[in-house]
Amino acid sequence: MPDSVRSSTWEKVLNFLAASEESTPYLLVDRDVVAEKASVIGRGIRNCRVYYALKANPDIGIARLLDRPGMNFEIASEGELRILASLGIGPGRIISSNPVKSPGFIKQAVSYGIEYFAFDSAAEVDKLSALAPGCNVYVRLTVPNEGSEWPLSKKFGIEPDAAVELLLYARDRGLNPVGVTFHVGSQCTNIYNWSMALDKVSTVWSGAEDAGLRLDILNIGGGYPIRYTKDVIDIQSIEEMIDALVSRKFPPDVQVHLEPGRAVVGDAGVFVTSVIGKADRGGVNWLYIDVGVFNGLMESIGGIKYEYIVGSRAGVKRWTIAGPSCDSFDVIAHDVELPEPMIGDHLLIPSSGAYTISYASEFNGFPIPKTILI
Repeated sequence: MPDSVRSSTWEKVLNFLAASEESTPYLLVDRDVVAEKASVIGRGIRNCRVYYALKANPDIGIARLLDRPGMNFEIASEGELRILASLGIGPGRIISSNPVKSPGFIKQAVSYGIEYFAFDSAAEVDKLSALAPGCNVYVRLTVPNEGSEWPLSKKFGIEPDAAVELLLYARDRGLNPVGVTFHVGSQCTNIYNWSMALDKVSTVWSGAEDAGLRLDILNIGGGYPIRYTKDVIDIQSIEEMIDALVSRKFPPDVQVHLEPGRAVVGDAGVFVTSVIGKADRGGVNWLYIDVGVFNGLMESIGGIKYEYIVGSRAGVKRWTIAGPSCDSFDVIAHDVELPEPMIGDHLLIPSSGAYTISYASEFNGFPIPKTILI
């Protein structure tokens, strides 16, 4: 059994493969793992409210599974709102932490009753003031992302001095500034990023208080890592540190908002693919499978290294693994040691429940893989 797959999930996957004639590629998601993660994440932080980041995997079956006491949702678009609305999830359980939102989405969100939005610019304040007057807003800080395998520090966020000024500007424009948010980067393996981030938030908190503005929401984003090919810091250790820092740096009644995505669904998923080709090109062994960068494994080009499993007992070789499209960008991994499979054999990819199907397109006519809950 691979290290990244728990025995119960592995048994379910093997049983499904033995009984099913489903055409590959498809994503199997262990519903018990998702439910377990949803019940654990956030428990180690006092006054914590958890919002699943729907972008990690927006499958409606997963959203339905997560429609449970203690779990809420974070969204960024009309499409994500439609998924939640179709399940009857109330607006009080939904926030939007995308700091730059389309006017159309804001209008639909307000019409639905959503009242909490992130921002990080004067232009966004003006937009929210016009389209969502009186709404609750929280400002996005830029924080260190070193040690995160999918950094998120360049596109959004501002520094503490500017954040205080922007909070006051939001108040002057008729909005209700309630807090601060940040993101340490997706798949964050450096526990100290949260410490440095909370130091910056504390500066904003104090500056806002000095200016006569009382904040009460501390949104710490997501970033909890999962195991791909190496061990990572566990959720309990991360939350013990966060809880201690929050207790030390912020008022006792501060409300912590947490937005896990990858940590909820990532290691619940196993991609089932098939080998569709092999080649020796200049002494390099190439292995082609029916899912690639464009229809599910986009994160493979941004720092995420997956584990690959085949059932062959042939000799081990080093492979470059590529997807099915005719684009040379569609290369997933290099120097992967695997027993040589036959064309048509299954190749399994554990820890693939997050940011796979949600990134997938039908480029080159290849289908977006199904998601199947097991």
